[in-house]
Amino acid sequence: MPKGEIVDRVVRYVVSEIVADPGAVEVTVVEQGPSEVVAEVHTAKSDMGRVIGRRGRVARAIRVVAQAAADEEGLTAGVEFID
Repeated sequence: MPKGEIVDRVVRYVVSEIVADPGAVEVTVVEQGPSEVVAEVHTAKSDMGRVIGRRGRVARAIRVVAQAAADEEGLTAGVEFID
């Protein structure tokens, strides 16, 4: 199993359930070090506000879930939302 696969699956699922256009969701997991990954999330421009949420609450929740998934693999995870 590639490093960060669980993070990829979890972030992809959560973001796809939030947005109006799940077909436009792209998640790329990038290794930042021996035990760190970053999930780069791309959505349709119209859905970015939904994913970030008021005062970043939804984005923060997605990051917490991603870190929980990374703990399963013994990794540290971050999530970046890219326009």
